[in-house]
Amino acid sequence: MSLYHPVQIGSLKLEGNLFLAPVAGYSDRAFRSVCVDGGANFCYTEMVSAEALTRGSGKTEDIMNRADNEKAYAVQLFGGTEEVMAHAARLVLEKTSAECIDINCGCPVPKIIKSGAGSTLTKEPEKLYKIVKAVTDNTGRIPVTVKIRSGWDASHITWKEAAHAALEAGASAITIHARTRAQGYEGKADWNILKELVNLVGGKVPVFGSGDVFTPEDAKKMLEETGCDGVMFARGAMGKPFIFRQTRQLLETGSYTEISTSERIQSGFKELDILIKDKGEDLACREMRKRFCAYSKGLEGGAELRAKIIHALTRKDYEAVFCCINP
Repeated sequence: MSLYHPVQIGSLKLEGNLFLAPVAGYSDRAFRSVCVDGGANFCYTEMVSAEALTRGSGKTEDIMNRADNEKAYAVQLFGGTEEVMAHAARLVLEKTSAECIDINCGCPVPKIIKSGAGSTLTKEPEKLYKIVKAVTDNTGRIPVTVKIRSGWDASHITWKEAAHAALEAGASAITIHARTRAQGYEGKADWNILKELVNLVGGKVPVFGSGDVFTPEDAKKMLEETGCDGVMFARGAMGKPFIFRQTRQLLETGSYTEISTSERIQSGFKELDILIKDKGEDLACREMRKRFCAYSKGLEGGAELRAKIIHALTRKDYEAVFCCINP
């Protein structure tokens, strides 16, 4: 089988296996939209609080909005009790047209862990089972997937138990970020664990890899070395939503086309325009500071650009920043 290939997640069939991971504060519909333009086969929303959703938070519901060009997408939920997660899953079905629900069992952020969610669930597979089962029992028409970590810390590597629990509870796919909760996003992801997970699951459901995928070459290496069914880009897609198209080119032809400066900047402005529509110009322009800084990396005079970007307040300010950039 080609390294680039279709993927079946329960009843959901996807054209390819290059995905945008759920990234807190980043994977809104504006960013997902430019990633779809850039070749992403499937995107996940940033984490949605099950607790906030069940309390009727309008801001939480906004996180779940579908991008206009998404053929399919997943809503990622986090929560610490099966009752709340089951209720939230029903609300996702009611309020969105999402084709999949993903359960976050890996976030290492302290406030998420304190709620009994995120990496706590990788550490407590019995609790993970109850939550995943509660969600699958309430989402019969769409598949439920699970994202885990390798464990709590180096002394508590629990991915095997977590994976078994997820499978027994009816998960249709498993993603692993092969770092422990203690590592956070530091150190190196252990792709050997991803390979072991692929062997453990044995083709029962797809297994996707996450962690340390920053270039098309990284994605190719992950697929070759681990045998995983698909790759999730997270930080690697920031400022580079076209990385999906480049990776597909590499997997299919052995090389890929570099992106022009003008195309890169145009992508940033499309993202900005969607954010302005969703959040208003002031908030959108402030949000885009970090995103345009990411787009500017690698450009000639990037440091000078970033010094101007961080002061931009309006769309016209950004136009002035990039007006003299060579294509």
